[in-house]
Amino acid sequence: MGIGHRVAIGLGSNLGNSEATLKDALSKLDFIPGIRVEARSHLYQTAPIGPPQPDYLNACAILLTTLDPEYLLQTLLNLEKQFGRVRRERWGARTLDIDLLLYENWTIDLPHLQIPHPRMTERAFVLVPLSEIASDWVNPLTGKTIATLAQQVDRSGVKPFRQFFH
Repeated sequence: MGIGHRVAIGLGSNLGNSEATLKDALSKLDFIPGIRVEARSHLYQTAPIGPPQPDYLNACAILLTTLDPEYLLQTLLNLEKQFGRVRRERWGARTLDIDLLLYENWTIDLPHLQIPHPRMTERAFVLVPLSEIASDWVNPLTGKTIATLAQQVDRSGVKPFRQFFH
């Protein structure tokens, strides 16, 4: 694979063996042509947003990819389906959720794809793990680093779970 574009993704799971699901999803991503996992955060246990449901495990990863943003998004959605993701209700429980957070310093505003992810600056479960592996990355909409955004968000619902084993 060529050098590719630097991309940040967020991963979450609260159904089944969430720890194994997140690790397996990152392993599978590393085997998809045009994608290489460059870095992965620790796992965090987080309170859910939305209807009553179990706590989530969340993590973030940095990818290098030669895929364009729309094709990458479709690849991530297909991976969710491989892990049994069914979209029934907004913010409902899920076996695997993968969000495309940042793609280089690009901004994209399409009906099916918004980069940077439109709610990432409000979500500690994204910013805390992302700040571990991309603290100096600047959000092109806010002009602030991920580390700064992570310090400005309420982190009370985000607890360290355990390290990823590389």
